[in-house]
Amino acid sequence: MAARLVAVSKRFGAGGRVGPIDLDLARGSTTVLLGSSGSGKTTVLRFLNGLAVPDEGHVDVLGERLTEARLTEVRRRIGYVIQEGGLFPHLTVRQNVTLLARNLDRAEPAIEKRLRELSDLARVPAVLFDRLPHELSGGQRQRVALVRALMESPELLLLDEPLGALDPLVRRELREDLRSAVRELGITVVFVTHDLDEAAFFADEVVLLHEGRVIQRGTVESLEHRPVDPFVERFFRAQRPQAPA
Repeated sequence: MAARLVAVSKRFGAGGRVGPIDLDLARGSTTVLLGSSGSGKTTVLRFLNGLAVPDEGHVDVLGERLTEARLTEVRRRIGYVIQEGGLFPHLTVRQNVTLLARNLDRAEPAIEKRLRELSDLARVPAVLFDRLPHELSGGQRQRVALVRALMESPELLLLDEPLGALDPLVRRELREDLRSAVRELGITVVFVTHDLDEAAFFADEVVLLHEGRVIQRGTVESLEHRPVDPFVERFFRAQRPQAPA
């Protein structure tokens, strides 16, 4: 298993709660966390990189219990991409992408080689390397963020609605490139979205959350045709409304 959440739960103010959740993530698979806003998708993702600490239960990532003592080392094996990219605004594309590698004293030729390889993979032209994030389009920023997340050859890639802020044409092009890159690299991916079509495009398995709990998991087809809860049916009807008679 790439990761495992065991009886994980967390309480928030005003009675909010995520969990308890039990979830296994298979190595080399793409798991999509699907659900409406406030369902707990991003919190589950944050459990996996230690940005959220459960009140109960435990999290195992890449064969290690996620503890404060081991958090930094485990995080170096995880790539993380958020909506809008999360690039440092005062650093150029090259500086953003290579920051961690330089802090870890990687050899300069190796850094440059990795930068070129990933830029080709994510279709980031070299002409952008010396630009600042505000000089890039939204799609370009997301491509750069993907390159940055992959620089240290992560075993686990976490994607938190990375396509959510893009216009439809850019979104369609980028999602095709993203899926191709993930398949070529063969890494484990956890992808958060509220978009059913996006989930169907990427997922080996979908995990549908509602009010902080896992309602159903499986393929998109199995959830649509064999729902185990009325919410599953409502979710699919809302995303795929019937044409008027």
